[in-house]
Amino acid sequence: MTSSADLLGDFLTFTLGGARPGVAHGLAPSGVRWTWQGEGVLLLEPAQTPRHSVLASAGIHGDETAPIEMLSSLVADIANGRAPLAARMLVILGNIGAMRAGERYIDDDLNRLFSGRHASSPDSREAPRAAELEDAALKFFDGVVHAKWHIDMHTAIRASVFEQFALLPHTGAPLARAMFDWLRDARLQAVLLHREKGNTFTHFTAQHANALACTLELGKVRPFGQNDLARFAASDAALRRLIAGEAAKENAPLRVFTVVAQIDKQSEHFVLNVASDVPNFTAFAAGTELARDGDYRYRVSHDEERIVFPNPKVKPGLRAGLMVVDTTESTLGSLD
Repeated sequence: MTSSADLLGDFLTFTLGGARPGVAHGLAPSGVRWTWQGEGVLLLEPAQTPRHSVLASAGIHGDETAPIEMLSSLVADIANGRAPLAARMLVILGNIGAMRAGERYIDDDLNRLFSGRHASSPDSREAPRAAELEDAALKFFDGVVHAKWHIDMHTAIRASVFEQFALLPHTGAPLARAMFDWLRDARLQAVLLHREKGNTFTHFTAQHANALACTLELGKVRPFGQNDLARFAASDAALRRLIAGEAAKENAPLRVFTVVAQIDKQSEHFVLNVASDVPNFTAFAAGTELARDGDYRYRVSHDEERIVFPNPKVKPGLRAGLMVVDTTESTLGSLD
Protein backbone atom coordinates (compact mmCIF):
# COMPACT_ATOMS: atom_id res chain seq x y z
CA MET A 1 0.00 0.00 0.00
CA THR A 2 1.21 3.52 -0.78
CA SER A 3 0.18 7.02 0.26
CA SER A 4 -2.08 9.50 -1.50
CA ALA A 5 1.00 11.71 -1.98
CA ASP A 6 2.52 8.99 -4.16
CA LEU A 7 -0.75 8.54 -6.05
CA LEU A 8 -1.35 12.22 -6.73
CA GLY A 9 2.24 13.37 -7.00
CA ASP A 10 3.22 10.90 -9.75
CA PHE A 11 0.13 9.14 -11.03
CA LEU A 12 2.09 7.57 -13.90
CA THR A 13 4.76 5.93 -11.73
CA PHE A 14 2.11 4.89 -9.21
CA THR A 15 0.07 3.21 -11.96
CA LEU A 16 2.97 1.53 -13.77
CA GLY A 17 4.15 0.13 -10.45
CA GLY A 18 0.83 -1.63 -9.85
CA ALA A 19 0.41 0.13 -6.52
CA ARG A 20 -2.81 0.47 -4.53
CA PRO A 21 -3.47 3.41 -2.21
CA GLY A 22 -3.83 2.78 1.49
CA VAL A 23 -7.23 4.45 1.32
CA ALA A 24 -9.36 4.81 -1.80
CA HIS A 25 -10.39 8.46 -1.34
CA GLY A 26 -9.41 11.63 0.41
CA LEU A 27 -8.68 15.36 0.14
CA ALA A 28 -5.71 16.74 -1.76
CA PRO A 29 -3.78 19.73 -0.33
CA SER A 30 -5.70 21.94 -2.80
CA GLY A 31 -9.03 20.83 -1.28
CA VAL A 32 -9.92 18.72 -4.31
CA ARG A 33 -11.62 15.44 -3.44
CA TRP A 34 -9.99 12.39 -5.04
CA THR A 35 -11.22 8.83 -5.44
CA TRP A 36 -9.09 5.99 -6.79
CA GLN A 37 -11.54 3.89 -8.82
CA GLY A 38 -9.12 1.22 -9.94
CA GLU A 39 -5.87 0.83 -11.82
CA GLY A 40 -5.28 3.97 -13.88
CA VAL A 41 -8.68 5.51 -13.06
CA LEU A 42 -8.83 8.57 -10.79
CA LEU A 43 -11.83 10.79 -10.02
CA LEU A 44 -11.15 14.41 -9.02
CA GLU A 45 -13.92 16.68 -7.73
CA PRO A 46 -13.76 20.38 -6.81
CA ALA A 47 -14.86 21.73 -3.45
CA GLN A 48 -17.45 23.95 -5.14
CA THR A 49 -20.38 22.87 -7.30
CA PRO A 50 -18.89 21.69 -10.59
CA ARG A 51 -19.69 23.58 -13.79
CA HIS A 52 -19.16 20.61 -16.10
CA SER A 53 -17.64 17.13 -16.26
CA VAL A 54 -14.45 16.29 -18.16
CA LEU A 55 -13.08 12.83 -18.87
CA ALA A 56 -9.41 13.10 -19.89
CA SER A 57 -7.79 9.89 -21.12
CA ALA A 58 -4.41 8.86 -22.49
CA GLY A 59 -2.51 5.65 -23.03
CA ILE A 60 -5.31 3.87 -24.87
CA HIS A 61 -2.30 2.88 -26.97
CA GLY A 62 0.48 2.00 -24.56
CA ASP A 63 3.38 3.46 -26.55
CA GLU A 64 1.84 6.93 -26.96
CA THR A 65 3.60 8.34 -23.96
CA ALA A 66 3.58 12.14 -24.22
CA PRO A 67 -0.12 12.59 -23.32
CA ILE A 68 0.27 10.11 -20.47
CA GLU A 69 3.08 12.22 -19.01
CA MET A 70 0.98 15.37 -19.55
CA LEU A 71 -1.97 13.92 -17.63
CA SER A 72 0.23 12.72 -14.78
CA SER A 73 1.68 16.24 -14.41
CA LEU A 74 -1.81 17.72 -14.53
CA VAL A 75 -2.98 15.45 -11.69
CA ALA A 76 -0.06 16.64 -9.55
CA ASP A 77 -0.82 20.28 -10.33
CA ILE A 78 -4.51 19.85 -9.48
CA ALA A 79 -3.58 18.20 -6.20
CA ASN A 80 -1.21 20.95 -5.10
CA GLY A 81 -3.36 23.82 -6.37
CA ARG A 82 -1.27 24.92 -9.35
CA ALA A 83 -4.10 23.92 -11.71
CA PRO A 84 -7.52 25.20 -10.59
CA LEU A 85 -10.35 22.68 -10.88
CA ALA A 86 -13.94 23.82 -11.42
CA ALA A 87 -15.12 20.62 -13.13
CA ARG A 88 -15.62 17.03 -12.12
CA MET A 89 -12.73 15.23 -13.76
CA LEU A 90 -12.08 11.58 -14.48
CA VAL A 91 -8.49 10.80 -15.42
CA ILE A 92 -7.93 7.50 -17.24
CA LEU A 93 -4.66 5.84 -18.22
CA GLY A 94 -5.84 3.19 -20.65
CA ASN A 95 -3.82 0.17 -21.69
CA ILE A 96 -1.55 -0.23 -18.69
CA GLY A 97 -0.17 -3.62 -19.69
CA ALA A 98 0.94 -2.19 -23.02
CA MET A 99 2.33 0.90 -21.28
CA ARG A 100 4.52 -1.32 -19.10
CA ALA A 101 5.67 -3.29 -22.15
CA GLY A 102 6.30 -0.19 -24.26
CA GLU A 103 3.96 -1.56 -26.92
CA ARG A 104 0.92 -0.19 -28.73
CA TYR A 105 -1.15 -3.12 -27.46
CA ILE A 106 -0.66 -6.69 -26.24
CA ASP A 107 -3.25 -8.73 -28.19
CA ASP A 108 -5.65 -6.26 -29.82
CA ASP A 109 -5.92 -2.53 -30.44
CA LEU A 110 -7.86 -1.33 -27.39
CA ASN A 111 -9.26 1.59 -29.37
CA ARG A 112 -11.15 -0.84 -31.64
CA LEU A 113 -12.86 -2.74 -28.80
CA PHE A 114 -15.40 -0.24 -27.46
CA SER A 115 -19.18 -0.09 -27.92
CA GLY A 116 -19.34 -3.75 -26.94
CA ARG A 117 -16.90 -5.06 -29.55
CA HIS A 118 -14.78 -6.47 -26.72
CA ALA A 119 -17.38 -9.21 -26.34
CA SER A 120 -16.29 -10.67 -29.68
CA SER A 121 -12.67 -11.00 -28.48
CA PRO A 122 -13.02 -12.99 -25.23
CA ASP A 123 -9.41 -14.23 -25.30
CA SER A 124 -7.89 -10.79 -25.79
CA ARG A 125 -6.08 -9.27 -22.82
CA GLU A 126 -7.43 -5.90 -23.93
CA ALA A 127 -11.09 -6.98 -23.86
CA PRO A 128 -11.60 -6.79 -20.07
CA ARG A 129 -9.96 -3.36 -20.00
CA ALA A 130 -12.32 -2.05 -22.69
CA ALA A 131 -15.28 -3.22 -20.61
CA GLU A 132 -13.81 -1.62 -17.47
CA LEU A 133 -13.31 1.71 -19.21
CA GLU A 134 -16.82 1.67 -20.66
CA ASP A 135 -18.22 1.11 -17.17
CA ALA A 136 -16.03 3.86 -15.67
CA ALA A 137 -17.11 6.37 -18.32
CA LEU A 138 -20.81 5.57 -18.02
CA LYS A 139 -20.65 5.77 -14.23
CA PHE A 140 -18.86 9.13 -14.43
CA PHE A 141 -21.42 10.66 -16.80
CA ASP A 142 -24.52 9.01 -15.29
CA GLY A 143 -27.13 11.54 -14.25
CA VAL A 144 -25.00 14.53 -15.29
CA VAL A 145 -27.10 17.44 -16.58
CA HIS A 146 -24.34 19.96 -17.22
CA ALA A 147 -21.89 19.87 -20.14
CA LYS A 148 -19.99 16.60 -20.63
CA TRP A 149 -16.59 16.43 -22.31
CA HIS A 150 -14.19 13.66 -23.27
CA ILE A 151 -10.67 14.53 -24.43
CA ASP A 152 -8.78 11.38 -25.49
CA MET A 153 -5.13 12.14 -26.18
CA HIS A 154 -2.90 10.14 -28.52
CA THR A 155 0.25 10.45 -30.60
CA ALA A 156 0.63 9.18 -34.17
CA ILE A 157 2.85 6.39 -35.51
CA ARG A 158 4.12 8.53 -38.38
CA ALA A 159 4.76 12.17 -39.21
CA SER A 160 1.91 14.39 -40.40
CA VAL A 161 1.43 17.35 -42.71
CA PHE A 162 -0.55 18.71 -39.76
CA GLU A 163 1.49 17.65 -36.72
CA GLN A 164 -1.34 18.11 -34.24
CA PHE A 165 -4.89 17.30 -35.27
CA ALA A 166 -8.17 16.03 -33.89
CA LEU A 167 -10.78 13.47 -34.86
CA LEU A 168 -14.47 13.89 -34.05
CA PRO A 169 -16.71 10.82 -33.83
CA HIS A 170 -19.93 10.55 -35.82
CA THR A 171 -23.19 10.20 -33.90
CA GLY A 172 -25.64 11.95 -36.23
CA ALA A 173 -25.91 14.92 -33.85
CA PRO A 174 -25.10 18.43 -35.13
CA LEU A 175 -21.51 19.57 -34.76
CA ALA A 176 -20.93 21.67 -31.64
CA ARG A 177 -19.38 25.11 -31.94
CA ALA A 178 -18.06 24.70 -28.38
CA MET A 179 -15.87 21.82 -29.52
CA PHE A 180 -14.46 23.75 -32.47
CA ASP A 181 -13.77 26.74 -30.20
CA TRP A 182 -11.86 24.44 -27.84
CA LEU A 183 -9.87 22.89 -30.70
CA ARG A 184 -8.87 26.37 -31.84
CA ASP A 185 -7.89 27.22 -28.26
CA ALA A 186 -5.69 24.09 -28.22
CA ARG A 187 -4.13 25.35 -31.47
CA LEU A 188 -4.93 22.15 -33.31
CA GLN A 189 -4.09 22.54 -36.98
CA ALA A 190 -6.76 20.29 -38.43
CA VAL A 191 -9.81 18.26 -37.50
CA LEU A 192 -11.07 15.10 -39.18
CA LEU A 193 -14.79 14.34 -39.23
CA HIS A 194 -15.94 10.74 -39.30
CA ARG A 195 -19.09 9.89 -41.26
CA GLU A 196 -19.73 6.46 -39.76
CA LYS A 197 -19.93 5.12 -36.24
CA GLY A 198 -16.91 3.27 -34.90
CA ASN A 199 -15.52 1.37 -31.93
CA THR A 200 -13.15 3.95 -30.46
CA PHE A 201 -13.34 5.27 -26.92
CA THR A 202 -14.58 8.68 -28.08
CA HIS A 203 -17.21 7.11 -30.32
CA PHE A 204 -18.42 5.24 -27.24
CA THR A 205 -18.68 8.28 -24.96
CA ALA A 206 -20.22 10.46 -27.65
CA GLN A 207 -22.82 7.85 -28.58
CA HIS A 208 -23.65 6.37 -25.18
CA ALA A 209 -23.06 9.33 -22.84
CA ASN A 210 -23.82 12.24 -25.19
CA ALA A 211 -20.40 13.73 -24.43
CA LEU A 212 -18.60 16.31 -26.53
CA ALA A 213 -15.77 13.97 -27.46
CA CYS A 214 -12.61 14.29 -29.50
CA THR A 215 -9.48 12.28 -30.14
CA LEU A 216 -6.29 14.34 -30.25
CA GLU A 217 -3.17 13.33 -32.19
CA LEU A 218 -0.40 15.39 -30.64
CA GLY A 219 2.79 14.30 -32.37
CA LYS A 220 4.84 11.12 -32.79
CA VAL A 221 5.22 8.00 -30.67
CA ARG A 222 8.28 8.12 -28.38
CA PRO A 223 9.38 6.15 -25.29
CA PHE A 224 8.72 7.47 -21.79
CA GLY A 225 11.16 10.19 -20.83
CA GLN A 226 12.00 11.14 -24.43
CA ASN A 227 9.15 13.59 -25.04
CA ASP A 228 9.48 17.34 -25.38
CA LEU A 229 6.26 18.26 -23.62
CA ALA A 230 6.75 21.92 -24.56
CA ARG A 231 5.57 20.91 -28.05
CA PHE A 232 2.16 20.12 -26.56
CA ALA A 233 1.89 23.19 -24.33
CA ALA A 234 -1.08 24.65 -26.24
CA SER A 235 -3.21 21.52 -25.78
CA ASP A 236 -2.15 21.24 -22.15
CA ALA A 237 -3.07 24.89 -21.52
CA ALA A 238 -6.44 24.50 -23.27
CA LEU A 239 -7.28 21.42 -21.17
CA ARG A 240 -6.31 23.31 -18.03
CA ARG A 241 -8.57 26.22 -19.03
CA LEU A 242 -11.41 23.76 -19.74
CA ILE A 243 -11.26 22.12 -16.31
CA ALA A 244 -10.86 25.54 -14.65
CA GLY A 245 -14.02 26.83 -16.35
CA GLU A 246 -12.06 29.58 -18.11
CA ALA A 247 -12.90 31.00 -21.52
CA ALA A 248 -10.81 30.09 -24.55
CA LYS A 249 -7.88 32.42 -25.20
CA GLU A 250 -6.68 31.26 -28.62
CA ASN A 251 -8.44 31.39 -31.98
CA ALA A 252 -6.00 29.52 -34.18
CA PRO A 253 -6.79 28.70 -37.83
CA LEU A 254 -8.33 25.25 -38.24
CA ARG A 255 -8.58 23.10 -41.36
CA VAL A 256 -11.47 20.63 -41.53
CA PHE A 257 -11.41 17.34 -43.41
CA THR A 258 -14.20 14.80 -43.85
CA VAL A 259 -13.75 11.06 -44.37
CA VAL A 260 -14.89 9.95 -47.82
CA ALA A 261 -13.61 6.35 -47.73
CA GLN A 262 -11.95 3.76 -45.56
CA ILE A 263 -9.35 1.36 -46.89
CA ASP A 264 -9.71 -2.01 -45.18
CA LYS A 265 -7.21 -4.85 -45.15
CA GLN A 266 -9.16 -7.90 -46.26
CA SER A 267 -6.39 -10.50 -46.37
CA GLU A 268 -2.65 -11.02 -46.03
CA HIS A 269 -2.40 -10.33 -49.79
CA PHE A 270 -3.22 -6.69 -49.13
CA VAL A 271 -0.88 -4.13 -50.73
CA LEU A 272 -0.89 -0.43 -49.81
CA ASN A 273 0.86 1.65 -52.45
CA VAL A 274 2.06 4.21 -49.91
CA ALA A 275 5.65 4.53 -48.73
CA SER A 276 6.29 3.74 -45.09
CA ASP A 277 7.44 7.31 -44.43
CA VAL A 278 4.56 9.13 -46.14
CA PRO A 279 3.08 11.61 -43.64
CA ASN A 280 -0.56 11.68 -42.59
CA PHE A 281 -2.64 14.01 -44.78
CA THR A 282 -0.44 13.46 -47.85
CA ALA A 283 -2.48 14.37 -50.96
CA PHE A 284 -3.09 12.13 -53.97
CA ALA A 285 -4.66 13.05 -57.31
CA ALA A 286 -7.74 11.52 -58.91
CA GLY A 287 -7.14 8.10 -60.44
CA THR A 288 -4.23 7.13 -58.17
CA GLU A 289 -4.42 3.48 -57.15
CA LEU A 290 -3.59 3.36 -53.45
CA ALA A 291 -4.51 -0.19 -52.46
CA ARG A 292 -5.28 -3.62 -53.82
CA ASP A 293 -6.29 -6.91 -52.23
CA GLY A 294 -7.27 -9.70 -54.61
CA ASP A 295 -9.97 -8.24 -56.84
CA TYR A 296 -10.32 -5.15 -54.61
CA ARG A 297 -8.81 -1.85 -55.76
CA TYR A 298 -8.94 1.57 -54.17
CA ARG A 299 -8.49 4.49 -56.55
CA VAL A 300 -8.82 8.17 -55.67
CA SER A 301 -12.18 9.38 -57.02
CA HIS A 302 -12.10 13.07 -55.99
CA ASP A 303 -9.85 15.70 -57.52
CA GLU A 304 -7.70 15.37 -54.42
CA GLU A 305 -7.86 13.02 -51.45
CA ARG A 306 -5.51 12.84 -48.49
CA ILE A 307 -4.60 9.67 -46.64
CA VAL A 308 -4.60 9.45 -42.84
CA PHE A 309 -3.33 6.55 -40.69
CA PRO A 310 -1.96 4.40 -43.54
CA ASN A 311 -0.89 1.11 -41.96
CA PRO A 312 -0.67 -2.10 -44.02
CA LYS A 313 0.49 -4.08 -40.98
CA VAL A 314 -2.92 -4.19 -39.25
CA LYS A 315 -4.74 -7.48 -38.91
CA PRO A 316 -7.11 -8.51 -41.75
CA GLY A 317 -10.53 -6.97 -41.22
CA LEU A 318 -9.14 -3.74 -39.75
CA ARG A 319 -8.68 -0.26 -41.17
CA ALA A 320 -5.50 0.29 -43.16
CA GLY A 321 -6.14 3.94 -43.96
CA LEU A 322 -8.69 6.74 -44.12
CA MET A 323 -9.24 8.93 -47.16
CA VAL A 324 -10.36 12.51 -46.50
CA VAL A 325 -11.21 15.68 -48.44
CA ASP A 326 -11.06 19.32 -47.35
CA THR A 327 -14.46 20.59 -46.17
CA THR A 328 -13.26 23.57 -44.12
CA GLU A 329 -15.51 26.24 -45.60
CA SER A 330 -18.74 24.25 -45.63
CA THR A 331 -18.21 22.76 -42.15
CA LEU A 332 -17.33 25.98 -40.35
CA GLY A 333 -20.16 27.75 -42.16
CA SER A 334 -22.65 25.19 -40.85
CA LEU A 335 -21.90 25.70 -37.14
CA ASP A 336 -24.68 27.30 -35.12
